[in-house]
Amino acid sequence: MCGRFVTMIPYEELKQLFDLTESSTRIEPKYNVAPAQQVSVVRSNGEHNVLTPMRWGLIPAWSKDASIAGHTINARCETVAEKPSFRHAIKYNRCIIPISGFYEWSHSGGTKTPHYIYLTENVPMSLAGIWEHWKAPDGGEMETFSIVTTTSNSLIQPLHDRMPVILQPADCDLWLSKNVHNPHELTPLYQPYPADEMMLHEVSRLVNNTRFDSPSCIEKV
Repeated sequence: MCGRFVTMIPYEELKQLFDLTESSTRIEPKYNVAPAQQVSVVRSNGEHNVLTPMRWGLIPAWSKDASIAGHTINARCETVAEKPSFRHAIKYNRCIIPISGFYEWSHSGGTKTPHYIYLTENVPMSLAGIWEHWKAPDGGEMETFSIVTTTSNSLIQPLHDRMPVILQPADCDLWLSKNVHNPHELTPLYQPYPADEMMLHEVSRLVNNTRFDSPSCIEKV
């Protein structure tokens, strides 16, 4: 799965990577993003790619309340087209969550030890995501997202059997396309990212505290 990640990509780099239109949204470095927090994601408006702030934890349009969000931070690629919470979004509302890396934990004797996982050369990751626009009973509105996951590669398998779907640069346009509504056309994108193009190292257990957000989160220990 993916339950915590890092975003420290300058806006100008994002603009170049995704050919973004100008936006008032700016990226503030975050070193310990947790579910229910807001981050910026990339989506298409049909003509251009835009950067939009959304909350992590997808709330389907039909949901009566926001409590479902705690169970929808990830969407398994094998069932994303079938689950009621996700099947509309995978057809019509796909997005990319640009991150610098994510965390996964090893477990030993009741102790959780975090590891920071990132691409070689520290280039940004483009995570496959889906989003929804939700209207609350009191009239409030919210846009939320979920990260699509796949089986882990050999690097991550010792820590967890799931990992986020990381898109290759050449596949981002297909994922964001507003003209693709058949989920089966997306199946080839769900392969685990090559392990030899990723790295990881152990980091401080302070990461376990969601209130701790500092560059020291990703420092090797």
